[in-house]
Amino acid sequence: MSDSGVGEEIGAQGARARALAVLRVRSRAAAVALLPAAAAVVLLVGGATGRLTGGSWDAARWAVTGVAAAVLLCAAAVAAVITRARPALSPTVEIAERSAPDLYRLVRDLADRLNVPAPSSIALTPDCDSWLEDRTHPAHARADAPGAPGAASAAPVLVIGSPFLWWMRVAELRAVLAPVVAGTGPAAHPDIAAARRFVRGLDAAVALAGRRDLGLIRRAALGLVGRIARLMLRACAEHAALMERGVASAASERAQGVDYGLRIVAQEQVGLAYAGWDRLLTRVALPAWRMGRWPSRLDVGVVSALTELSRRDRLAEGFTSRLGERPACDLLEEPGAVDEAASLLAARLFHGGPAVSGPDWSPVDWQQYPEEVVDRKWRTEAARLHRVLDDMGVRRSARPGDPAGEPAGGAVPGPTLDRVMAHLAGQGEEAGDRLAAGISAEVAREEAETPRPASATSSTSPSNTPGSNTLPSTTTDATPTTSAPAALDTTGDALALRGTDPLPLFPLMPPRTGRELLADHVTAMVCCAAVDTAGAAPGLDWLDGPALLMDGKRRTDLAGGVLSLVEDGDGEPLRMWLASTGVRPEKPVRLV
Repeated sequence: MSDSGVGEEIGAQGARARALAVLRVRSRAAAVALLPAAAAVVLLVGGATGRLTGGSWDAARWAVTGVAAAVLLCAAAVAAVITRARPALSPTVEIAERSAPDLYRLVRDLADRLNVPAPSSIALTPDCDSWLEDRTHPAHARADAPGAPGAASAAPVLVIGSPFLWWMRVAELRAVLAPVVAGTGPAAHPDIAAARRFVRGLDAAVALAGRRDLGLIRRAALGLVGRIARLMLRACAEHAALMERGVASAASERAQGVDYGLRIVAQEQVGLAYAGWDRLLTRVALPAWRMGRWPSRLDVGVVSALTELSRRDRLAEGFTSRLGERPACDLLEEPGAVDEAASLLAARLFHGGPAVSGPDWSPVDWQQYPEEVVDRKWRTEAARLHRVLDDMGVRRSARPGDPAGEPAGGAVPGPTLDRVMAHLAGQGEEAGDRLAAGISAEVAREEAETPRPASATSSTSPSNTPGSNTLPSTTTDATPTTSAPAALDTTGDALALRGTDPLPLFPLMPPRTGRELLADHVTAMVCCAAVDTAGAAPGLDWLDGPALLMDGKRRTDLAGGVLSLVEDGDGEPLRMWLASTGVRPEKPVRLV
């Protein structure tokens, strides 16, 4: 037997041993529940045979029988909740075989080469990760119509990170998926499958007991169930984690013989994809989401972002030469529809946007991003800045739509950059603190007025190891949903959004501080003045998001002057920048 075969066997044996340890926790819990019943049987048999008679024995018999009945009822209730609690589904875009026959063919060929069962279906996640997901719970089957994509099946579902399809070449994708697909072998082992179902049931029961929308009686009853499930979950946590580690090790060893050399190179692309995807979401997508717009081609955007990253980063030299090879997204029949569906799901997961488009939640193409997102963002923030100054009574100026004329008290007419700079430079740190607090309050008020989907309680299973062939790390008992937004109309029911609805599951960034908001708003005001008075234009940088373009080139030297004004009350660096670029701070700007 080769070294890889020995390693695979060791990993598989370790996983099976840990699976049995997990199942022993279940057996011990059942034994504890049956212990009072066994004692009651002994007392009842003793009384029936005349060996254990008398007043004290009769009292003990009735007391133990009552306790046994109560314990059995409690155990039955706990078992029923654990069995019936619905394990979570990762929110994914389901890919039917008719919408990606080449991708299914690649995965099945890979499974044949690995000598493991093929995944039952394929789904995409808007993240840089891939895993196998068990969807064998009866509740998952009931959630789907017969024949719907992603219906429960004995084999797990292969979930692929959508950025991989657009950035990776076909051979690289096959190499990256090899150890993941290899995990279908251990997943079919009865002991490992039973241990996973038990842990997922415990996790789902804990999540169900933690829901806040339960009535008083159900909350009390499920509270006891949740405590018992949590106790068992802690008892098997280490064994479950080691089981998953053994499964991942065995799958990795089995995949050694499939594109091993290429897999080393492909792993470099995984790290690069993650870096570019993170920058695209936080710097480019997030500003659009906050404006009520969702970029509809995020996966196409990640290619541009990673190409730009490759150009800037000397360590990434040569990566762009790969772009001449066939991209993995060619394995899809309708890559545009899939990209749009994944982009909408990314907005839901990372920001909490609605499941469908509407007047306040509409898609935006990359060509329209500078005008419809960047320019609108700047003018919205500039308008908010001047509203707060008006509310503070700072040199009141005419708002858009107000009658023309010189405001009372000799204030500068219209919303000007001079007004902002004079206020911050004139009073220093105290003025900045007050203005930052006012902007923070205004932003919080606007966000509170924006309807958001209700969140559900979630918990994390200790057995989950993201990035291998394990189950997803975030679980909840929320009802899986299937919808068909406009993004999917071109392929009918070949695609479907599916998963749980606690949104956002993974917020991208923590709340911004008051000073950060103030700096953003002052920057927006400077950019509006540059566009209106110096011929500048809004632009898009694939790695840094909204950008100010002057003479067709991005200006990156604005931040220093803004920070000096905001942090130190020193407006001279910013005034020097304005003078050098021809921006006129005394001129009113157009606001939304």
